[in-house]
Amino acid sequence: MTPPRFVTAAGHPVRWRLLGELAGGDLAVRELTALLGQPQNLVSYHLGKLRKAELVTARRSSADGRDTYYSLDLARCGDLLSGVGDALHPGLRLTGPAPAAPAAGRVLFLCTANSSRSQMAEALLRNSTGGTVEAFSGGSTPKPIHPQAVSVMAARGIDLTTARPKHLGEFSGQRFDLVITLCDRVKEVCPEFPGHPRPVHWSTADPAADPGDPSAFDHVADALAQRIVFLLHTLAHR
Repeated sequence: MTPPRFVTAAGHPVRWRLLGELAGGDLAVRELTALLGQPQNLVSYHLGKLRKAELVTARRSSADGRDTYYSLDLARCGDLLSGVGDALHPGLRLTGPAPAAPAAGRVLFLCTANSSRSQMAEALLRNSTGGTVEAFSGGSTPKPIHPQAVSVMAARGIDLTTARPKHLGEFSGQRFDLVITLCDRVKEVCPEFPGHPRPVHWSTADPAADPGDPSAFDHVADALAQRIVFLLHTLAHR
């Protein structure tokens, strides 16, 4: 009997540790090397194995082209894990992630312009929890909210017409359970906040960077919505 694909891909101790670190947010090789205390060539080798299994994706940093950020596809992990038990015995088949328990807390999303990515993430999180999670967003260099961000959210039943761009300095001195950076540039300048919440990075392409791609905003909104599904579990178990 051939082991299930997830077991083969994740079964090595180094790869399992990589998955555990990436479950908390996107990380560069240098960060993973420091966290695991392993040589960079070894970490890169095992990241390659995880990419081949399509558990991990890679995106070149928009702040420093020498860096690559790695992301864990939690939804795919869930799909593959659901079949692991079944491969051993049908009575062990998993049904996938359970709905998150009611979540609460304060979450701040940051990107450079606060014109699309962080605005959409704020709105999606607030909408997903009915306001039980206080969601905020800001930017290091705020610009007017992109009309396509407004349109994409409207298609999801979310109104962004009254939202405004905010400088991240407006939140100085405030406490948050999580501060999530959505662009690689703002990650480099993200300030410390009271209580030192663990920094989380979601390396997300700027949908406005390619005006010729009308689907870019939809793709970003879909990716953020999927991440927020798993974020709710994190918040519920804090």
